[in-house]
Amino acid sequence: MALEEFRLQVAMLLDSISNQPEDMHELQETLREKLAEMQSLGLPLPEDLVNLEDYLEGEFERQGRNGMEPDQPET
Repeated sequence: MALEEFRLQVAMLLDSISNQPEDMHELQETLREKLAEMQSLGLPLPEDLVNLEDYLEGEFERQGRNGMEPDQPET
């Protein structure tokens, strides 16, 4: 799969994340899979996407420690 194809898929994924925040965890998993696929093909991992995945993981961990579901807003 060409790098351009990955870029298009990731762009579509990011659109989904912004349009469907209730599905954030599922979309994060998809992002993680895309990054792993890129890495397995020897393609460079975009630093901003790696940072985004790290940020999302941290958010889920933080919300889990607070006893909240990841897709629930804080009150």
